[in-house]
Amino acid sequence: MMSLIDGIARSALFTLDPETAHGLSITALKSGLVPGCRANLDPRLSVNVAGLAFPNPLGMAAGFDKNAEVPNELMRLGFGYAEIGTLTPKPQQGNPRPRIFRLVNDHAVINRLGFNNQGHATAHARITARPRDGILGINIGANKDSDDRAGDYVAGIDLFADVADYFTVNISSPNTPGLRNLQTREALSELMGRVLAERDRKARRIPVFLKIAPDLTEPDLDDIAAECLTHRLDGVIISNTTLSRNGLSADPKRDESGGLSGRPMFARSTIVLAKMRLKLGIDMPLIGVGGIDSAETAAEKIRAGADLVQLYTGFIYGGPMLPGRILRGLSRLCDHENLKCISDLRDSRTGHYAGMAIPE
Repeated sequence: MMSLIDGIARSALFTLDPETAHGLSITALKSGLVPGCRANLDPRLSVNVAGLAFPNPLGMAAGFDKNAEVPNELMRLGFGYAEIGTLTPKPQQGNPRPRIFRLVNDHAVINRLGFNNQGHATAHARITARPRDGILGINIGANKDSDDRAGDYVAGIDLFADVADYFTVNISSPNTPGLRNLQTREALSELMGRVLAERDRKARRIPVFLKIAPDLTEPDLDDIAAECLTHRLDGVIISNTTLSRNGLSADPKRDESGGLSGRPMFARSTIVLAKMRLKLGIDMPLIGVGGIDSAETAAEKIRAGADLVQLYTGFIYGGPMLPGRILRGLSRLCDHENLKCISDLRDSRTGHYAGMAIPE
């Protein structure tokens, strides 16, 4: 019955422009009409990462709840945590519409949103007004017209330090011109130094994660890994959307500019994840993102070296019951493989993926 409801809801939403459909999804979650799945909690799925106790490894990635409107509602769907944003100090409109494109045959999306959000102050007010309910990540970015982009990230750390369970420094969106240049070693070193210095001035130590692109070269990955270890970063999220169009079907929208997400991202992002696991060692927390839409794909990310996983595009195609289906599938996997903890899967296929070339 729930699969039927999911299918009907998706069919209705897919008759609408993607951005309009997204707004209706947020409204539906706010209404309380979408059923949750908290009864499916399984202690074997709990994970401790960067000093935080996650009830399960599945999170909603940044981009869905840009303005902190429904983090609690997302966690009631079964997500072990929710990451809001990307948030910039000043509100900004982002790029002109249309700027989101569904590639239905590929279960993929291309977006060129450009960090559209209502700004720090609005999001902070919403968060402080809500009851605390689960682990909340704050994804921070820089305004397009900023004269000091590193300073924008520092401002995010400063303002949200009283409400964030962890921060994500997003320097990997392809939709803000020049942003990915912050991934170069010199720029990244300066950025991490300033961000972590601001974090360390706070009363409590809040984990800081770095979100990287899947389109980096091997030397780029080496440089990022070296800086993450030098600065003792708390974790890396792998990965953001890709500029590659490798493996897509003949959809006329495939040539739209922007970042690609969804199923075609799975192999590319998982290969980068595994490579970074080997470069960073066994102790650095890694969060795997890209192409997750089932228990099997979530488990494969963990096998490739992830401690936690996130999805977003899979939610667009799978509907609000998807988190529950994934969690039940992971529980069955624990039964089948006699696992005491889902983390026991980690690193079992790292070498397999790390030995693969990143698709062109």
